[in-house]
Amino acid sequence: MKYCLAIDIGASSGRHIIGWKEDGKIQTREVYRFPNGVTEADGHLTWDIEALERHVKAGVDEALKVCPEIESLSVDTWGVDYVLLKGDEPVLPCYAYRDSRTDSVIEKVHEKMPFAELYRRTGIQFQPFNTVYQLYADCLAGRLEGVTDFLMMPEYLMYRLCGVKSHEYTNATTGGMVSAATGEYDMEIAGALGLPGHLFRPLQQPGTVIGEYRGIRVMLCATHDTGSAVEGIPMEGNELYISSGTWCLLGVKTPKPLTDAGSQAANWSNEGGVGYNRYQKNIMGMWLVNRLRDELCPGKPWNEITAEAAEKHFDHVVDANDPVFLAPDSMKAAFDAKLPHPPKCVGGYFRCAYRSLAQSYAKAIGELEGNTGKTYKKLYIVGGGAKNAFLNCLTEEATGKQVIALPIEATALGSLKIQIDADKEE
Repeated sequence: MKYCLAIDIGASSGRHIIGWKEDGKIQTREVYRFPNGVTEADGHLTWDIEALERHVKAGVDEALKVCPEIESLSVDTWGVDYVLLKGDEPVLPCYAYRDSRTDSVIEKVHEKMPFAELYRRTGIQFQPFNTVYQLYADCLAGRLEGVTDFLMMPEYLMYRLCGVKSHEYTNATTGGMVSAATGEYDMEIAGALGLPGHLFRPLQQPGTVIGEYRGIRVMLCATHDTGSAVEGIPMEGNELYISSGTWCLLGVKTPKPLTDAGSQAANWSNEGGVGYNRYQKNIMGMWLVNRLRDELCPGKPWNEITAEAAEKHFDHVVDANDPVFLAPDSMKAAFDAKLPHPPKCVGGYFRCAYRSLAQSYAKAIGELEGNTGKTYKKLYIVGGGAKNAFLNCLTEEATGKQVIALPIEATALGSLKIQIDADKEE
């Protein structure tokens, strides 16, 4: 029996999950869970990378107590964010993607390389937090002086385990600097922006062993969490998916990137998969309702919240992807500003958020089917949002698709699958 360890870290929490294959299926056991979140420092939103490293190592300790025979481990996180290094030392602070520091540089980037050209080259949707804008902000601020490396967040954490610096393909693609044609960093983009060429090293594929920690092989999974989540979906054929968490990633597998004008106009992304392209779009996701709960009814059980939302009759909706919802001081105020009148009760806000998400899914699917020229029958939903029966019902009504909600740790399952399959190939 081979045992592997998936370390899956999201924007609000992380978990260590041991996996092994038994009777043809991957079995799992969670052994460690920890909180995560952005911290504010000097007016900026940052990640506490020292705390993340401590939790990663503490979770490995717990995993080894439960299962001393672990043969491999891997780390995945959200995309676009990275750590700058001068040799072995990180350059702090480590900024979080919701920080507003890129707002002033986006136009400057597009002056050097218009977004239409960036999209033609990379196929990556516009988001103000894309790595390309973050790196240019660092460049203008002088933060790249003397920097020897930049590592995406999961690769940094694995470097802290095994001492090897790596650049994994699926995560690199999230940042808007990887060529859709070659699958490597596009050095013409780096050159146009004056970014140091030595930062952009050859990309490695999921399944690559990069080092060792405490006798355990450190292996690259699809280190972008959605890349692993898509691998973890027990899908029949090729159908639509939503990886539903802080962000909702809605998409479908395609053989190659779609970088046509229609895809650009609708702001669709082409991100790396394990042997395929992920044609997908970011939708604001559970961030909306999580922030509303924090503000309006902290700690209230979700089943009570959804029951109230189902009972109320506030039927206005908002654009779930409006930038006003990205990092507001008050999520309630952000909703109030976009509605003709505010709901009369708390349940109305949640009803509005859930209905808005379902409508955004329907709109996105319409765009996707138009751009791909294909019609799909099923919509697989995985991640924390898959547990929300009310939202799933709204989604089925809005999209007309058969919703298959799988409240499973799809990201961890995908990471484990990649690790186990890599072992099999060896």
